[in-house]
Amino acid sequence: MSETTPEPTRNAVVELDDVHLNLRSAAGTVNILQGVSLRVDRGEHVAVVGPSGSGKSTMLAVIGGLEQASAGQVRVAGRDLTAMDEDELATFRRHHVGIVFQSFHLVPTMTALENVALPVELAGASDAFERARAALVEVGLKDRVEHFPAQLSGGEQQRVALARAMIGQPGLLLADEPTGNLDTVTGDEVVELMFAHAEEAGASLILITHNDSLAARCRRTVTMRDGRLDGGRPA
Repeated sequence: MSETTPEPTRNAVVELDDVHLNLRSAAGTVNILQGVSLRVDRGEHVAVVGPSGSGKSTMLAVIGGLEQASAGQVRVAGRDLTAMDEDELATFRRHHVGIVFQSFHLVPTMTALENVALPVELAGASDAFERARAALVEVGLKDRVEHFPAQLSGGEQQRVALARAMIGQPGLLLADEPTGNLDTVTGDEVVELMFAHAEEAGASLILITHNDSLAARCRRTVTMRDGRLDGGRPA
């Protein structure tokens, strides 16, 4: 790791500098991320490819403040995530980061409307449900707002997850294999919505995918192997 902390770059939304993440296991310490450096500029769309188990999802979790790096610098939207506690990270995510997972991660006891409203409601927005309803209309679910996740198809659930991720107009959207559980046609529809929302909001997008054609839609592709990143263009 460098001896001095680099100054944040004005146009960068994500800056990782020599990031490591080590986890203890029964077999000993596992080095999941091994000196990862990455810069993503404002409005840039970056695909992350590489074999399963190479550390892609872990890197995304570090960027989203869901995992704490063991060493290195993690700056997102000009903020140092390594200096934040869990409550600060949760607040930061609500205002700056939207996350779409492969397995949707919807609350099963909440309707589509309630799932989408949740992040802005927690942020104290008085119009959370009005905004959630409008977001669901935008993703083509105006007739499904009162349905629970179990009453929705996989594609509909991912649309709900996308609406939830974008409702706060975050500057950064993280997508971890967003079409992995969907058929080709449904996956293509979700992808079109995701890119359209990111473009409209001027948001940066980091997309993990095994789909070459989906990766090709991004401005840049980086490859992760064995916890190391190629093409991260470190600041």
